[in-house]
Amino acid sequence: MQQQADALAALRITLSSYSEISDQTWLDFKSITTFKSLAKNQLLYRAGDVLSRYAYIYQGLVRAYATDHKGNLYNKNFFTEGAFPGSMTALLTATESQLSFECLEDCLLLEIDFLAFRKLMIERDDLKLFQIYYLEKNWLLAKDAREIALVQQDATVRYLDFIANYPDLVDRLPQYHIAAHLGITATQLSRIRKNL
Repeated sequence: MQQQADALAALRITLSSYSEISDQTWLDFKSITTFKSLAKNQLLYRAGDVLSRYAYIYQGLVRAYATDHKGNLYNKNFFTEGAFPGSMTALLTATESQLSFECLEDCLLLEIDFLAFRKLMIERDDLKLFQIYYLEKNWLLAKDAREIALVQQDATVRYLDFIANYPDLVDRLPQYHIAAHLGITATQLSRIRKNL
């Protein structure tokens, strides 16, 4: 299938953008992936499930979200092409995911077997380097900046930062999803946009 071949080629480019991956590592990595197509609004992973896989997005948009006991929605993160959605905390601890992952657009994905990935990573230094560089950029640096923004910046500044950091998402996401990501109501976001 051409789409699967294209998705695999994109995955290799993404992996190598962090650290060059050898041909042998790539052959072994490909064998632990499964191509998947999901429609808009379908769940990739559901809160409460114990997960064994995470994904790579070839095409589409996925949100990671949680809902509290009062029904309030919080969008933790958005994943676009080249990103790896999945609950790493749940995978690492073999516990239930606290997050659900929903396709906001039709998605073409590669799912990656987590335990097989961990085994391969332990065996291959090039995959270890990928993991280190990926985590540094996408988890440590991004997480620190987001946590500081949530406690130190007002909603207008957080919205302007969102626009600056994710210009491609502004038109792809409904405003209520952006509001839920910023920790404000859709009405508050509407007022901010009007004042700008």
